[in-house]
Amino acid sequence: MSAIEWVNGLMDTLGAPGAGVAIALENLFPPIPSEAILPLAGFAASTGELSLLAVLLWTTAGSVVGALALYGVGALLGRDRTVALAARLPLVKAADVERTEAWFLRHGTKAVFFGRMIPVFRSLVSVPAGVERMPLPVFLALTTLGSALWNTAFVLAGHALGANWTQVTDVVSAYSKVVLVAAAVAVAVFVVVRLRRRPEPATDGTPSGTPEGSAPPPARPSRAGR
Repeated sequence: MSAIEWVNGLMDTLGAPGAGVAIALENLFPPIPSEAILPLAGFAASTGELSLLAVLLWTTAGSVVGALALYGVGALLGRDRTVALAARLPLVKAADVERTEAWFLRHGTKAVFFGRMIPVFRSLVSVPAGVERMPLPVFLALTTLGSALWNTAFVLAGHALGANWTQVTDVVSAYSKVVLVAAAVAVAVFVVVRLRRRPEPATDGTPSGTPEGSAPPPARPSRAGR
């Protein structure tokens, strides 16, 4: 059974709440894309099977529930565990976590709001919000508003296009691919820069543990002359 068939069956069984359940799961399992769920729900509303208002409310509620689950994961993980995990990752340093933390403290509200409109990142952004313990009312307000805008745009597009709702999915799939390619390029640049900054082993015969510019330790007297 394809993801589309599964979502369609869920909405047939539960109605508009089924669309909300599918969106909540989409936050936790990104391979179930919202760009497929939302236009399909809009199409169902255009046929009279579902109420358009109910679809909008339930899908937004599903987005908030899924985001809250990931916020909880981040809160349980906490900063200390995050730093400890980062220290075990190759090429990642605790300083990287500290810089990310500083950036999130400055731009976290924008990241949570606009992140709800970026594929993949709309799920991931909830985790650092939990790690940094963003005030829950602020997180809920930003998530609800950002999710409502994203969901409404795609539900209404599916409602307007009717049986041609898959056109929305095709357009957003291209957008998602651009985002993923940009993320892959950013990761590749990070890896290359970090590898180039790694200290190279000494090649002049100086032991690697000897500070540059300092004299090597004096040799011990030979016992041969004694």
